[in-house]
Amino acid sequence: MSGHTDDAGDERLAAEGEVAVARLAIDSGDLAHAAEHLCDAILADPQLPELHEALAELCAAAGGPAAARELFPLDGQVYLGTAVCRAHVEAAAGGWDAAVGLLASAIQYEPARPWAHTAWLAREDLPGLVDPDAVAQAVARATGALPDPLPAEPADAVRPFHDFVQAVLARHEDHVPLLAMASGLTRRLGDTDRAVRLAERAHRLAPGYLPAVMLGNALRSAGRPERALAVWEAELARAAPGRDDSSSYLAVDVAELYGALGRPAEGLPWLDRVLAADPDHPKAGPARYGLRHALDGDPVHLLGLADHHRAHPEHEHAQELLERLSHRQPWLGLVSGATEATVNVLHRVLAAADTGRDTEIDCTASTVEPPSSILAVRLALPRATVGYQAVGEPDPRLPLTEPTTRIWAWDGTDPRPAVAPPEPRSAELVRATAEIFWPTVPAAYDHAVRLAGLPLDDLLGVLVHPPMPREDELGRALLAHQPELWVRAVQVFACLGIAHHRTDQPWEGSERRRVLRDLLLGPEDWVVEAAGFALVAIGWTQPQTRADVAALLRQRLRHGARARRTRVVTILRSLSALVLAAPWMSAEDRTLARHLTEREDAADAGAEAESEAEPEAGREAAQQPEAEGAAEEQPRPGRLRRFFGRG
Repeated sequence: MSGHTDDAGDERLAAEGEVAVARLAIDSGDLAHAAEHLCDAILADPQLPELHEALAELCAAAGGPAAARELFPLDGQVYLGTAVCRAHVEAAAGGWDAAVGLLASAIQYEPARPWAHTAWLAREDLPGLVDPDAVAQAVARATGALPDPLPAEPADAVRPFHDFVQAVLARHEDHVPLLAMASGLTRRLGDTDRAVRLAERAHRLAPGYLPAVMLGNALRSAGRPERALAVWEAELARAAPGRDDSSSYLAVDVAELYGALGRPAEGLPWLDRVLAADPDHPKAGPARYGLRHALDGDPVHLLGLADHHRAHPEHEHAQELLERLSHRQPWLGLVSGATEATVNVLHRVLAAADTGRDTEIDCTASTVEPPSSILAVRLALPRATVGYQAVGEPDPRLPLTEPTTRIWAWDGTDPRPAVAPPEPRSAELVRATAEIFWPTVPAAYDHAVRLAGLPLDDLLGVLVHPPMPREDELGRALLAHQPELWVRAVQVFACLGIAHHRTDQPWEGSERRRVLRDLLLGPEDWVVEAAGFALVAIGWTQPQTRADVAALLRQRLRHGARARRTRVVTILRSLSALVLAAPWMSAEDRTLARHLTEREDAADAGAEAESEAEPEAGREAAQQPEAEGAAEEQPRPGRLRRFFGRG
């Protein structure tokens, strides 16, 4: 709150400085120079009284508001400050329609600024001085880019404009375009019942495309989607959608509304008709991927969206859908959680009220787990010790093939980093780049391009020497509650950095492929998953690599499946999710991944049921993480998934 106040104070000081310079320029007769400074001032503080006084002085010096128009030209590329100053000059000159239109353009460009908080817009006689056609056009311009519904801050900024529009409507209550557009503005400000009434009146007075669209939108926002469908389908029945026909966009809305209602199969025929008339329709193709994903949940449709957007970057709907459907999905939109018993013990310790950075625990697990889990423990509890009693078979410490890249070494059952820590500047760049969430797989790949210039040794070093989380709200929460997610995020983005290493080299035979392959097929560890995700991201963004990536992932998955017959493989669920996030994998591999996931889910359910059946005293004993052997329980990843669900 104080930061916001400081920003406002800084903006006012900046505006006052610009006004002072403008007044000096007016006194010297340099009116064009004065206008430039007033344009800068109005961006900093649109409501500064001295600014509006100086603007009136400038108009007087120019020979009146009409003459001052030329000081704020609207030809060519128009600067935002110029448009807003020109709006005030137009109002002073009585050019009300132009003034309202320019104010609407400013709202469209930056809706959270208080452009509409101006005295002339609140004049009681203004609604009778404007052309309702011009006002309808202004409302369309202002609302075109506004989110629905508006967040609180822009809603407060836009409300005076809304009130003015309602006053104009009171004088022109049968003006159909104004009724329709005002419905959209009212809807965004949260009054959905009035939005419905306005659109219903417009539709009753002149049934047609615009009133039908606005009425359907209002009904949908008001929680009446079936009625919205009826209105839209009736409008579409008048004329089948065709090429360059705006009704084709309404057909897409109908299809997607069926999807939102849980009836995607009923929406697909609408899209098929649009695509039959216009195969390159910017929304119908992406929408079809979205509905097919709603039918079966197969990530192959998400990959289709990514491929579509790469081929048609101007089709923004593909990107919007991909982000929406990837949101908070393991590997598609966030780092997959960890399931090790060591991590479960860590969570219990961190949940205790008396736990601090100096808390000491001695945790002994029955069998060797991924060594990166120790990194998570020591990140939060530097004085903790972790030990393992035995090694399962097949030995998880051994790589699947003889690697040229090694990041872990073992002294019996004790792991230690086999590479040096990264240079501080490299570690800091990884720290600034790593995220536990990302919008889409291609977005994560693109975000990591900033790591392309780091030395390969530093990217390998950060895998086993992770930096502390960032000192922000999320970083503090991760350190206090789930430090393993930060470690995994660092490893993911370090591997994505490796994916960008020496991209001038052809993929086959490249250094980046060799290193990522070594990490994927290396000792069983979280780094295996991170390297797997980097390979999946390469496959998403570079289709020519998909066959090779599939072969590498298949090798790792099948090894995990075989190992699971004789011991716990804590990374197996995550590996299966990676395979399913690579829809170009063979049907056989994807079936195996789904089967393995179902087996892990069943095992978790059994462990959960067994835990629920424990006597109360047994549960109390299990809650003492300091006890040696506490990490010997089977991992229960369901607990972590519930945490994400609450988020």
